[in-house]
Amino acid sequence: MKPKQFACLIALLTFVCMALNAQVGYTGPGPEIITVEAAKKLRDDSPVALRGKIEKSLGDENYLFSDDSGSIIVEIDDRLWAGISVNQNDVVEIVGEVDKGFTKIEVEASSIKKL
Repeated sequence: MKPKQFACLIALLTFVCMALNAQVGYTGPGPEIITVEAAKKLRDDSPVALRGKIEKSLGDENYLFSDDSGSIIVEIDDRLWAGISVNQNDVVEIVGEVDKGFTKIEVEASSIKKL
């Protein structure tokens, strides 16, 4: 097998594996959607699910997320995007946990879904 053919085969297998992984796992209901305002009042490491829009990128995997109640910084690891493309007009659902420090309140995302 030529190197170019081998590279194409690896790319195809990677794509198939990603597609299969996207279809497996728990598919039932997740955490109840809450507002940004309510998320800010929760304790550190509390699970959250938010629905709203990503207003802009703040760099270094940080984004300004907002809903009708306010805005919060959300950290979205690059691997979570996995083929999702969104802009400031798209509604997304972010599941993660509250990350509170002495001077900050953020949400660390564990998943993102475009609605």
